[in-house]
Amino acid sequence: MTNRRHAVALVCTLTLACAGTLAVTLAEQSQTLTDWSRFRGPNGDGHAKGDRYPTEFGATKNLLWKTALPQGHSSPIVWNERIYLTAYRGDALFTIAINRNDGKILWERQAPETKTRILDKRNNPASPSPALEANRVYTFFPDYGMLAYDDEGKELWKAPLGPFDNIYGMGASPVIVGDLLILACDQSLGSFLLAVDKRTGKEVWRTARPEAKSGHATPIVWRAPDGRDQIILPGSFLLTGYDARTGERKWWVRGLSFEIKSTPVVHGDTIFINGYGAPENDPGRNINVPPADEVWATADLDKNGLLTKPEFPKYSSAFWFTVADLNGNGSLTKDEWEYYRAALDSENGMLAIRLGGSGDMTEKSVRWKYQRAVPQLPSPIMFEGVLYMVNDGGIVTTLNPDTGEVIKQGRLTGALGAYYASPVAAGGHLYFASQRGAMAVLPPGGDLTPLVVNDLVEDIYATPALVDGKIYVRTTEALYAFGTK
Repeated sequence: MTNRRHAVALVCTLTLACAGTLAVTLAEQSQTLTDWSRFRGPNGDGHAKGDRYPTEFGATKNLLWKTALPQGHSSPIVWNERIYLTAYRGDALFTIAINRNDGKILWERQAPETKTRILDKRNNPASPSPALEANRVYTFFPDYGMLAYDDEGKELWKAPLGPFDNIYGMGASPVIVGDLLILACDQSLGSFLLAVDKRTGKEVWRTARPEAKSGHATPIVWRAPDGRDQIILPGSFLLTGYDARTGERKWWVRGLSFEIKSTPVVHGDTIFINGYGAPENDPGRNINVPPADEVWATADLDKNGLLTKPEFPKYSSAFWFTVADLNGNGSLTKDEWEYYRAALDSENGMLAIRLGGSGDMTEKSVRWKYQRAVPQLPSPIMFEGVLYMVNDGGIVTTLNPDTGEVIKQGRLTGALGAYYASPVAAGGHLYFASQRGAMAVLPPGGDLTPLVVNDLVEDIYATPALVDGKIYVRTTEALYAFGTK
């Protein structure tokens, strides 16, 4: 009898264990299929699982609901049945939770009072997108810092940061890596990569990025051959890989633009990253600027060791004085001049870089570089063996990811104009959202003839989210949910 009890107990234990394993597996599958938990979805690649995503949608077609929102450029981020985003009204900053079934606002929480700034219309006080996990919402407001809430809106911790000094304002979104919350803080002076304990908000490590002067890229995560996660972050002049646990700089590649705003994407052992600084950084338009000592000999008229704007030699437009004046005090030091030289010497381009290594990997790892119609803001996307990019002016380029050879280049008929949102893909289609609110749907294969163009009328700056057959689009007026009814 005792043996029978033991046998029954063992069967029950195994059954419960198997059921528990199955439950975990199903939960993991559910999250893989339905969650868009950070900027541009899983690891920032812009791809959603599943199908049944509509290709035709608008005010009268496949509209599930529409919810009016305050201003903000952050993307809708999704976890299970909730959508989270940030917004602002005047100087008030908000984190907002929305029921994704009916669009009703469940709660909104205001960040501590602060003074907000808008330095560029393409950016605003609520541009960085939240990062999500089970019962946790992490947000970053450049004018305040980071905050954490649970699903019901209870504040768990807050971490004031800054003040920051970026010519366009800050733009990177936080990402979750294990027990850490990672944030890239690139600015004119004092740039750093930050890791805090996601449970408490306490700083775990901070790594200086002295070369980075103007950047907005959200990092991605790559698991190195040694099994350790690395934070891959592009910035001024360099793409760098950091150990996620310690913040140690492991490897880097030179050759990037002096300004980086796009999030890179990975395909196999290669990472693709685009950077655009200014028209002067296009091939054939580079300006050769003499070193500081040579310039100071004739330009520093009052011999005080600084160059003011009237003393600034006209190698380039006056705009570049503002770029070079990193501390914003109205004069240039020799160090600031050397940054100005390096910025003008950098080149716009889309680079294909082999991941990993140790130290400076430039000579070994750069596979190819393409330099026409390069985006400044929108991130690239890999889709069914083709690399796509759309520049701010609306020129789309499709490339062979192995060689950099152009497949097609042109504008999207019916969706002309500027582009600030990044393309996303799901259900065998690509979605491009123009600033004027036209959303073009493309087939695979690199062709640029839209299957359909949906006109939402309202301006779009935020990258859409794709989850479980639904498309969530944030305009400057509202959040829309589209799906096949």
